Amino acid sequence: MESITLNNGINCPVVGIGTFMLSPAEAENSVREALKMGYSLVDTANAYVNERAVGRGMKESGVKRENVFLSTKLWPSEYENPNALDETLERLGVDYVDLLYIHQPAGNWMAGYRQLEKACREGKAKSIGISNFEGKYIAELEAKWEIAPQFIQVEAHPYYTQSELRKTLDKYGIRLMSWYPLGHGDKRLQNEPVFAELGRKYGKTPAQVILRWHTQMGFAVIPGSRNVEHIRDNLNILDFTLTEDEMAEIAKLDRGERYYHRTDEQLAQFAAWHPQFEKA
Repeated sequence: MESITLNNGINCPVVGIGTFMLSPAEAENSVREALKMGYSLVDTANAYVNERAVGRGMKESGVKRENVFLSTKLWPSEYENPNALDETLERLGVDYVDLLYIHQPAGNWMAGYRQLEKACREGKAKSIGISNFEGKYIAELEAKWEIAPQFIQVEAHPYYTQSELRKTLDKYGIRLMSWYPLGHGDKRLQNEPVFAELGRKYGKTPAQVILRWHTQMGFAVIPGSRNVEHIRDNLNILDFTLTEDEMAEIAKLDRGERYYHRTDEQLAQFAAWHPQFEKA
């Protein structure tokens, strides 16, 4: 497995299994099977309400805890809950997480970030991150953080490469973890001729070429799937390398086009929503 080195010296695998929109049963199965086939990065969140299932999948895989890079995210309704992290760890069945995010710039998100910094100092989170903090939000946080984040998780794909955001990230050595890495299932992206051409050259699918592009951009990528064969295909991207010319050709696709457009009204709704966590 290839890895990237974070600004705190910790290494993180470049490819992981995501669990967004997976039911508990699906998440348990996907995590177990992914770890058994060689994955070592697992991503979940309070809001996915499958943390207990992810913990079960990790245990069932037989892979040692120290060999799994586990990331989760505090939801805005948890930012002011002083027990939020301990409750999250209990659901996951672990003593620490490798990466702890705040999920949205909603509610009292600065209180949430202070929780991350506290968790980092106490060793309950080896690394910390921010999710969906772009533009004015990362600018505001930058002026207030005591510990700089190691990661940001945002939408990124060849149509939307986060070129503006990366100027700030590069300044602090903050790494990007991509969601919607394949363009939210948009067939236009996967049907771009350059990906078909490169797929033929390397014996890969267009999706595999796109995922390899992410890792060569320096991003970590966490495609989720409930299909074991797709999970296997998503990992099978590290045995070829795109050339500089090929990366430059893919760069021409960047059109500043994103799929998810969040509103202030949605942020208010996020702050008011309380996830109904899976019961023990």
